[in-house]
Amino acid sequence: MLLTGTRDILICKRVFIEHLLEMVHVASNSLNDFMESAVKHYSSLFRLPSYSKMVLMLTLLCIVGGTLFTLIVFPFPENLTFGLLLGSVLLFVTLFSDYATGGLILKHDIIYDIRRTTGLSIFSWTIWICFIFFGIATSLFFGSSWGVKLCFLGFSAVMIFRLIVLLSTSTANSRKLFIAAVISPVLCYFIFMATWILAGFYSLFLFAFLVPAMVISVVSSALFTYIISQVGVDMLGVSGLAIFKAFLLNWIANLNEPFEEILEELGESHDVEVDLIKFGSEKPKPKAIIVVPSVHPGPFKNVGSSLLPFMIKKSLEDEFQCTACVPHGLLGHEFDLASQLQNEKMIRSITENIHFEVSEDKASPFVTVSDGKATACCQIFGKNAFISFTLAPKTTEDLPQELGLFVRQEAEKLGLERCIIVNAHNSINGAIITDKALTSLRSVAVSCLEKAVSSKRLPFEVGAATVFPREFSLRDGMGQGGITAIVVKVGDQKTAYVIIDGNNMVSGLRKKILSALDSIGVDGGEVFTTDTHSVNALVLGERGYHPIGEVIDHEKLITYVKEAAISALGNIERVAAASRTITVPNVKVIGESLLGKLCLLIDKTLKKAKVAAVPIFTVSGLLLMLILALT
Repeated sequence: MLLTGTRDILICKRVFIEHLLEMVHVASNSLNDFMESAVKHYSSLFRLPSYSKMVLMLTLLCIVGGTLFTLIVFPFPENLTFGLLLGSVLLFVTLFSDYATGGLILKHDIIYDIRRTTGLSIFSWTIWICFIFFGIATSLFFGSSWGVKLCFLGFSAVMIFRLIVLLSTSTANSRKLFIAAVISPVLCYFIFMATWILAGFYSLFLFAFLVPAMVISVVSSALFTYIISQVGVDMLGVSGLAIFKAFLLNWIANLNEPFEEILEELGESHDVEVDLIKFGSEKPKPKAIIVVPSVHPGPFKNVGSSLLPFMIKKSLEDEFQCTACVPHGLLGHEFDLASQLQNEKMIRSITENIHFEVSEDKASPFVTVSDGKATACCQIFGKNAFISFTLAPKTTEDLPQELGLFVRQEAEKLGLERCIIVNAHNSINGAIITDKALTSLRSVAVSCLEKAVSSKRLPFEVGAATVFPREFSLRDGMGQGGITAIVVKVGDQKTAYVIIDGNNMVSGLRKKILSALDSIGVDGGEVFTTDTHSVNALVLGERGYHPIGEVIDHEKLITYVKEAAISALGNIERVAAASRTITVPNVKVIGESLLGKLCLLIDKTLKKAKVAAVPIFTVSGLLLMLILALT
């Protein structure tokens, strides 16, 4: 189906509301599910056909509208000739108006360019043609004058539509919005009026109807949008339309500041923990750093902490000339950072606190425990456990924080000082079954920790490397952090931790990667994704993003994974390890409270819209019909 700019914006508004409504259910279950479902459609909301295709569609609509109108006022076959002529004039006027609106009146409006104003006209003409068509049917029973009157009633409907759309989406001032809304309908109104006079008819209503119709359209549109927006003011102190406009600015123009300003204002302050593992030798600079922050890399695109895994990696690697990686922790979207300011605060704190000595020179072998539903992998460095979980080949999405609390308690019972926990986030295959799998996750966690603790500790070596596949882009699902491999050798055992900067992987790819690592002499390992949301909402599709391996060729990806692992094996050296948990105070996150309020806001807004629409537009329609009847 051909999507126009206006229709895109209207769909965006509808989908935005629909997905926020899902939070009513999510708030009582898992708030993370909301964001995952919300972002999956957004990338399709702003797809515009070429301008030439839009002009062709507009041409068709104008010709149809002009021909239908002449069926009311001209006899056959004159109506066909006049219809083509009228349609051509309407097309010229509409294109001229669109150019004036997009290129001049709303020139500095970020959302509306000429293509989107043309889209607005396409939708406007679709509405107007419906009224003209109904006017033809009416003229058969009540005469051509009533057919024309219904055409002009369509003028009012188009005015109301354009005003509501522009008031809801444009960032321009009220004067410019009014001009942009009325210029095209008013010019077309006069063309229809001239055609009616040319056909030999004359009535004062042609002149008398215009002004009251415009007044009623403006008042009803302004009243409706004010009532809708006021719900947000009453609940959050922020206009509901302001939230939606900020959302649009990000999705259409890639501007994150307006949306982040709202998140900063409405978010919650939390003290955020970050787990750090550093591997080093006698060299002054570390060999490798693993960072597991207690924030979620979301919510989407470039908003909040969506890019945080790559940003942390780049900052550490630039500062210390080492290899760094940022696998995903056990938390969800309620811990998305609110803005880039918070990202910088996190990164600055991590960089400042990485200067600790490494002293643990022995490690356990890498151990894996699986019960067929859940898999845990663990390795102990000194008295610090590094453990990960996956439900592969079933879907492994955000895991509950209570799992982390349970695992840390079990680790403490076994005499471990610290337990760094990673959600491998490495398989997506239909429905999420996290709640049902929690028992299995706990069971394998205990078994895996016990097995690792009972293993003999030996000196170990570490190698690390990153490759950046240039042929894979954000649209393919590959984040800017590329593919990192950290290889740990304990005795004769070689283990590879592969960290891919992406949002999950297709089911089965993990197994292929581990098999490929085995072919180059790696005895075991695990594959992680960072859960970066920089890849979200950039492509069409069911999710709005591509998990790793959905469009990326598996063999090419595996070649890059092997390249990273081989490079890591090539620089392997004897090291020691140390871990720290640092706390970053007063970090602004979106918070469960805000998500809950947004949920309630949209629910109340929809109810208010339904209640307000009926009296406002019913009264407006009756007033317009009364004016038409009296003229």
